[in-house]
Amino acid sequence: MVNTPLRTSPPPFCTILPPHLLDRLLEADDPVVAAHARRTLEHDAVHRTRRRVTTVCGPTAVSSVAVADTAQCTIYDAAHQKRAPGTEVNLASSGAAGDATALRAHTGLNATLDLYLKVYGRRSIDNDGLPLNATVRYGEKYDNAFWDGEQMVFGDGDGNLFLDFTIPLDIVGHELTHGVTQYTANLTYYGQPGALNESLSDVFGSLIKQYALDQTAGQADWLIGAGLFTPAVNGKGLRSLAAPGTAYDDAQLGKDPQPATMRDYVQTSRDNGGVHINSGIPNHAFYQLAIALGGNAWARAGTIWYTTLTSSELAPDAGFTDFARLTATTARNLYGDGEEAQAVLDSWQKVGIDLPPA
Repeated sequence: MVNTPLRTSPPPFCTILPPHLLDRLLEADDPVVAAHARRTLEHDAVHRTRRRVTTVCGPTAVSSVAVADTAQCTIYDAAHQKRAPGTEVNLASSGAAGDATALRAHTGLNATLDLYLKVYGRRSIDNDGLPLNATVRYGEKYDNAFWDGEQMVFGDGDGNLFLDFTIPLDIVGHELTHGVTQYTANLTYYGQPGALNESLSDVFGSLIKQYALDQTAGQADWLIGAGLFTPAVNGKGLRSLAAPGTAYDDAQLGKDPQPATMRDYVQTSRDNGGVHINSGIPNHAFYQLAIALGGNAWARAGTIWYTTLTSSELAPDAGFTDFARLTATTARNLYGDGEEAQAVLDSWQKVGIDLPPA
């Protein structure tokens, strides 16, 4: 028997679509688009309130379970109701072969487990073999996907702007990485610590896709959510690590607001202090590092980020500079004072965070 670690505090309600994007859709001329956005925002607000209530009441112990290196993955079908988990999907049955949504969700869970286990030696998101559950077809035309602290949930999308949220593999990896952060640094979900929380999910979501596709840093698209938009949207994805602020520029969605450097850091009280916006800065620092080191980004660059995330030195209230300093220390500890350590310093300097040389 292995004891699963207690959460130090309940996790935030983490969604892939940021509130500012849905807020924009509330102003759409098309009443159907506005109605879908309103329903999604109302749903998400209820879940965020539940997370705050749980925070006041205190964390819940997680039962001890027997574990193995390969965690169990189970897919459930909510049948367009707002319920989770729903009815279990038997993927071994002949009928399940035609359930593309359930199969994509299952593939995404396993791809996430593969990267964390085979590259970083992590056994599921809690490092104790936690079984992973996911619910598909949640709600009616629900425009989001989220990690609720215990499982993944996917909406089908409205079909007008957003397709099925199981389509982009990196969305699955992004949301499950919120679980990894929950069980490690437990970064506060506000301001710079919250933006780091979102950035880490983007970074490892992208690495999970790159690992599954066997891509080098130079081959990867560095987009989060590619394939999620319908042809009606002028956009490549939800976010770009290579060029924050360029993922979409659309009449209904507006323009991607992410900054790439500290010069354009956004001061706001919305979106938990801009967690989905300012995450573009550490995102871009990682991209710069991965390109500078070359090869597979999950190797040296990813190892530096993963080791920093799981280090006891990363405090829940860490800001960008705190994280940057720790990545520089991690690079020196892992690789000495050579190429990797200098590349980390250079990457942060390119986004406006200057660190003293080793």
